[in-house]
Amino acid sequence: MDKEKVLEVRDLKVSFKTYNGEVQAVRGVNFDVNKGETLAIVGESGCGKSVTSQSIMRLIPEPPGWIKSGEVLFEGKDLTQVSEKEMEDIRGKEMAMIFQDPMTSLNPTLTVGKQIMEGLIKHQHAEKHEAKERALEMLRLVGIPSPETRINQYPHQFSGGMRQRAMIAIALACRPKLLIADEPTTALDVTIQAQILDLMNELKEKLQTSTILITHDLGVVADVADRVVVMYAGKVIESGTVEEIFYRPRHPYTWGLMGSMPRLDLTREKRLNPILGTPPDLLSPPQGCPFAARCKHAMKICQQQMPESTSVEESSTHQVNCWLEHPMAPAVEPPAEVAGGGSK
Repeated sequence: MDKEKVLEVRDLKVSFKTYNGEVQAVRGVNFDVNKGETLAIVGESGCGKSVTSQSIMRLIPEPPGWIKSGEVLFEGKDLTQVSEKEMEDIRGKEMAMIFQDPMTSLNPTLTVGKQIMEGLIKHQHAEKHEAKERALEMLRLVGIPSPETRINQYPHQFSGGMRQRAMIAIALACRPKLLIADEPTTALDVTIQAQILDLMNELKEKLQTSTILITHDLGVVADVADRVVVMYAGKVIESGTVEEIFYRPRHPYTWGLMGSMPRLDLTREKRLNPILGTPPDLLSPPQGCPFAARCKHAMKICQQQMPESTSVEESSTHQVNCWLEHPMAPAVEPPAEVAGGGSK
């Protein structure tokens, strides 16, 4: 039985106009999000993760950015074709976003309570007293102590972890069907990060909200995600379940991500294994595999042509875009420190 799809992204292409030319930030991205699951999108800074998420929410500033082509189907409706007024009705009500830095996302001139109530009054036409009760309920749900006091306080009176919890409360107030979390734990210390991840897992179970988690932290992915999409240079180069990506990664770039994670079970000399080189210039992206210039297994075909998506071992979920999957390619095994999911 097929899972119910909440979101389908089909061949999404997003560019930005600059003085030097067109930056092709997202170059034909495809993925789905099923009801009640968490999909993690991972990759280096600049790979197109945040641009993809902002394009789904139609938050790309136009100009200089624009969606060149593709579809973003939310419950069957193509969001690239709806008006800005329709998107205003969808944002906050049907889909919501938690941004990377809560201090710049929260309004410093409004109390946290008013910011939670705002969406309830606008989208659910709640009376003021109903909205306040709901805001108190949300503050309790996300674990903020003394909600009756905190509801009247301003963002600067909250700690970093509490501000992030407040952002989650605002995003979830209208019970959206899709939540996009863009690096929700980056600015937090490890203890608070663990609490926020536990909270997101708990809320997913309670509310059955579908989540897209944008991150470069594979430890976070292992903790909360069901499926993973690996992006590089504006393209999806591997996707699969958490177990498939962590225990049976097939793309050399995914191997590099795994190998660059800190490991406690290795000697000091071998503890970090960075990916050498730099990502390609997306003003003039390569015609072949974008990782070819940094890949020690690259072949001539890799420079010339982008590989098609291939199912790994006839799996319906594990897909990889790599010429090493071709029957005529040499057999290449992942590095020893990556094989078997050691980096998890």
